[in-house]
Amino acid sequence: MAARNFVAFDLGAESGRAVLGTLNGNRLTLAEKHRFLNPTGRMNGHLFWNLLGQWEELKTGLRKAAFERHEDHSDPIPLHGIGVDTWGVDFGLLSAGGEILANPFHYRDPQTDNMLDLAFSRTSREQIFQATGIQFMQLNSLYQLLAMKEANSATLQAARKLLFMPDLFNFLFTGVEKSEFSIATTSQMYDPRKKAWATDLLANLGLPTNILPEIVPSGTVLGPLQKEVADECGVPPVPVIAPACHDTASAVAAVPATGSDWCYISSGTWSLMGVEIDQPIINDKSLRYNYTNEGGVGGTIRFLKNIMGLWLVQECRRQFQREGYEHSYAELTQMAERSRGLETLIDPDHKPFLSPGDMPRKIEEFCRNTRQRAPGTRGEFIRACLDSLALTYRKTLEGLEDVLGRRVNMIHIVGGGCQNELLNQMTADACNRPVIAGPVEATAIGNILVQAMATGDIKSLADARAVVQNSFEVKRYEPRQTKLWDEAYARYRSLLTQ
Repeated sequence: MAARNFVAFDLGAESGRAVLGTLNGNRLTLAEKHRFLNPTGRMNGHLFWNLLGQWEELKTGLRKAAFERHEDHSDPIPLHGIGVDTWGVDFGLLSAGGEILANPFHYRDPQTDNMLDLAFSRTSREQIFQATGIQFMQLNSLYQLLAMKEANSATLQAARKLLFMPDLFNFLFTGVEKSEFSIATTSQMYDPRKKAWATDLLANLGLPTNILPEIVPSGTVLGPLQKEVADECGVPPVPVIAPACHDTASAVAAVPATGSDWCYISSGTWSLMGVEIDQPIINDKSLRYNYTNEGGVGGTIRFLKNIMGLWLVQECRRQFQREGYEHSYAELTQMAERSRGLETLIDPDHKPFLSPGDMPRKIEEFCRNTRQRAPGTRGEFIRACLDSLALTYRKTLEGLEDVLGRRVNMIHIVGGGCQNELLNQMTADACNRPVIAGPVEATAIGNILVQAMATGDIKSLADARAVVQNSFEVKRYEPRQTKLWDEAYARYRSLLTQ
């Protein structure tokens, strides 16, 4: 069979890119064709995504993916599919005429402050979890929608359709107003047991249900590019495929694992740690641990925990830059490695850490409140973040094993964060489990392979993972200094109660 070419548009919180994937038999090669900062901005006191800026970048990425391989740039290479994945929960609203009504809110916008308490005053925490099985986070779509309703949002009142971020881009590409399964499940508005929107819950909260879109499975061919988009980009009407449109769902599809005794960490701005199962786990224990049941490829469930992740390091870096210190992430990791470990510990999911701002100052405040010595150098701040993330992975692993009633023997770390070898080794030590790190480009890989499943070029998720194993190198880390981490873990757990 001739080589097959697919374009993955992968948008994360910090940046986006267009990746061309070429599938030749059971080997996949990647070529990044375009990378851009993911634009955001503040207006009237709110934080928004710059939708027009993102859309123009996607079209630029499509042109580059189609033409850059040819030296004369005359004819595009044949493309057999394009697919979009993004972060979860955020959405845009369409009018009755199909106009996009406003820039989508950013999930870190403070509009959702106090919305959890408001929701619980109208229906119980237990009822919300029973209806959705989703981890309670104030950034969830449910609370964004509730905040708009409470603010008497004219945008919401005019809305005819709600589309999550990747669905919104798919709409711009095709004109099709549908939501892909994995992204819909991040909203805390979907019932994974009924396999339908949790309309009773939304009605109890006074939220509109008529704006919810039809949900389609991962790997659905939505349709060809609209003519005006194809003409503008100089490409034929390429099929637009909904892969696993939630970036973590795409990343999990690319975990190079076999069997069932493994868990994953999709490591980036957020760390998402969990297992792949066939049915949701919605019970008192999973509610107590505040774990989540999100959709995956083939109707699977990603039973996981959202952890603040490398956002802590990213925000420290931004503050260091404001103070005149320019460091790459690699340099910051080297500075952390030279610092004493397990001295200062924090709770990565401490609520003040969620919002943008001076992260070192917030860490100092946490240290004052927990009677610890605050970090004194830039390296020590980064070391505190990484040490604490590894310990949070251990806590999350213990919870997973308790809920599942079985041992997890292997941890797979995928995504951009798996390039941090210091954190990989810390995770192996803290969790006392072998760690397999890679592939780095798991999200784009999973996006592309699910597209190939949709076109019949790959037959199953197991076959897709075999392609990953055959195409990309990984690195194994064995536990080493576990006793030191056992001692630190007891101190870390004591901080969580303060």
